[in-house]
Amino acid sequence: MLAESYSDWWSLAGVDALVGEEPAGWLVVPPANDAAAAKPKRVIDIEPELPPLPAALQRQEAPEAAEPEGPVVFPDDWSEFQGWLATSDDVPGSQWDARRVLPVGQAGAPLMLLTAWPELDDQRDGTLFSGAAGRLLDAMLGAIGMTRGDCYVASLAVTRPAGGRCDGTGAAGLDRLLWHHLRLARPGRLLLIGSDIVRMAAGAALPDVRGKLLDINQDGARLDAVAVAHPAMLLARPAQKAAAWDSLKLFNRGR
Repeated sequence: MLAESYSDWWSLAGVDALVGEEPAGWLVVPPANDAAAAKPKRVIDIEPELPPLPAALQRQEAPEAAEPEGPVVFPDDWSEFQGWLATSDDVPGSQWDARRVLPVGQAGAPLMLLTAWPELDDQRDGTLFSGAAGRLLDAMLGAIGMTRGDCYVASLAVTRPAGGRCDGTGAAGLDRLLWHHLRLARPGRLLLIGSDIVRMAAGAALPDVRGKLLDINQDGARLDAVAVAHPAMLLARPAQKAAAWDSLKLFNRGR
């Protein structure tokens, strides 16, 4: 009975001979009768499309190097220069504020009053040396026998920098503008008003030039100049008025 059981098991498994001439794959599923179903299908692996990278991670084309801009060309004609100060975006020191305070007077004036930039009151009123500071300046000019109408009144920058301070980049453009402006203005003498313009024009601190006649070299010609504190500073610190008078009275020599 045990032998018959083994024989029945092998028969059910499909084994009908101990040894055959050809190998038989007894566990292979026979093909279907449908020829199309029997034909193996070609499997094509399609990779899913990936979402695009964010713009910040995408390859960027190298930007073309911009050609360096040359220095701003300043007009050589007096009338063109005055119009340029009023309207051009290339004017050094015009980028700090929309309100420009422009020079008043004509070239060749006997005295040029020059400060670094307008004060807050000047920008509000649209006139240099306005308010109480302007009245003090008029009194100072009267002490040397002059009026504001005799002078060419200008600031180096036509607007005021934030905090009344100028960085190194802006100072370089203003330095070029300073000497060009003086060359076109051709004043008989020069009154530097305020510590900033004294530092830029004379390369010295205001206390160091008290009572001294400065020799400003303008295209090889000598331009007599003296320096005083800004009238607004003199109002805040009246003790400095004596130093201003020590410098102003130098203009009375030879009169």
